[in-house]
Amino acid sequence: MAVPMSAIESAWQLLIANFTEFQLATVITFLLHETVFFLSGLPSLLFERFGLFAKYKIQRSNTSAYQNRCVLRLILYHVSVNLPVMILSYPAFKFMGLRSSLPLPHWTVVVSQVLFYFVLEDFIFYWGHRALHTKWLYKHVHSVHHDLLCRYATPFGLTSEYAHPAEILFLGFATVVGPALTGPHLFTLWLWMVLRVLETVEAHSGYHFPWSPSNFLPLYARTSMTTITECCTQSQGTMPRHLFTWTGCSGRTMVIARQRDH
Repeated sequence: MAVPMSAIESAWQLLIANFTEFQLATVITFLLHETVFFLSGLPSLLFERFGLFAKYKIQRSNTSAYQNRCVLRLILYHVSVNLPVMILSYPAFKFMGLRSSLPLPHWTVVVSQVLFYFVLEDFIFYWGHRALHTKWLYKHVHSVHHDLLCRYATPFGLTSEYAHPAEILFLGFATVVGPALTGPHLFTLWLWMVLRVLETVEAHSGYHFPWSPSNFLPLYARTSMTTITECCTQSQGTMPRHLFTWTGCSGRTMVIARQRDH
C-alpha cells in the first residue's frame, strides 16, 4: 500500500509537476530569495520611517532618500548580478548532484547539511572579510558597502546585501560552496538560503529587541551598531583588535578583546 504524502511533499509534487528543474533552481529560487529578503527587511525600514520601537534602536535613523536609494540599487544588483549567476551556475550544481525529485530528504539529512553549511560559510566569510579589508580590496570593492554604512547611512535590514558586484559574487560563493560540496536536494538548498537571508537581514536591522537571536544563542553576535561601528572605525584608521572564534566584525561569533589606535 502506498504511503500517503505529507503536506510538504504534496506541495512539492505540484511544483515539480508545473516547473522544470532548471526553472525551479534558477528563476523560482531567485524569486524566493527576493521575496524573503525584501519582506524580512521591510519591518526595520518601516520602523525607522514611522519612528516605531525607538527604544530598541541602536543607532541614528536614516532619511527616506537614503533608504530609497539603497532599495533601488539592490534591485538593480540582484537582477543584473544575482539572477545571471544563478542561471549560469545551474550546470555546475547539477554536476555536483543537485536534485529536485521526490522523495524529499529525511529531516536529519536536512538539519545536518544546513548546520554544515552554516559552519563552512562562517569560516569562508571570516577569511574573505579579512581579505576585503586589505588596502586594495577595501578601496576598490568593500568601500561600496562601508560608504553606505559609515558615510551616508546607518544599517537597516536591506543594507545587508548592498555591496560592490564583486563582493556580491564573493558572498554568493561563500553561501553556495557548502551545497555545491554536498549536492543537496533543492528543498534543502531553499531552506538554507531562507535561513541565511533571515540571519543577515536581522543582523543589519539596526534594532536589538528582547527576542533578538543574540539573547538566546550564546555564539550569535549581531552585526549591528557595535560591530558595524568597529568596521567603520577600522576603515577610518582606527583598527579594532579582536579575539576571534569563527568570524570577524560581520560574523556571528565574535568576542572583542581590546582596541587600539594605529
